[in-house]
Amino acid sequence: MPDNLRTRLVNAGVRLLESEGQGALTIRAVTREAGVSHGAPRRYFPTLSALAAAVARVGLVDLGLALNSAAQQAVSPRESLDAMAHTYVQFAAQRQAMFALIFRHDLLEGSGENLRLASRPVFDALIDAVEAVAPENPQFTALRLWTSVHGIAALHSTRALEPITDVSAVTELTRRAVRDVIADATERGT
Repeated sequence: MPDNLRTRLVNAGVRLLESEGQGALTIRAVTREAGVSHGAPRRYFPTLSALAAAVARVGLVDLGLALNSAAQQAVSPRESLDAMAHTYVQFAAQRQAMFALIFRHDLLEGSGENLRLASRPVFDALIDAVEAVAPENPQFTALRLWTSVHGIAALHSTRALEPITDVSAVTELTRRAVRDVIADATERGT
């Protein structure tokens, strides 16, 4: 089955990315990992960018599911935002290579995968969660919140915060980022 081959190649790409990093994500390595000939992926992935984008789509779906699960387990809209932010930071730390790939638009652009279809629902879920606690201009507030939490996640995933603080501070920093952005939005109305 041709679609089974595509799935095998993508799954092999995910395994390689997460076990060995982005440098290991090559068409040759993926075909070897999937146990297929080097020419097999051409129909589905004519370029490495196309393969990387398909792998990134898996990461975006996984991130969206994790954020949704965190939000649903919270008992209040405010706790939902905290849980989503914490989950985002943890995803970045636990799946560093995938997190980095998801946001490498310079590598993924023109890949043939429409990653907006996978990434937009993730951001829309954040807008909905923000709107429940700060209804004035939730899209802008969600953007502010995402950029704040993304910065924390990126620094934490690369261990850049370790010389400055311990891991427990990352949780508090994330919680305060949510609190500060929401407080500012509700006080100013934006």
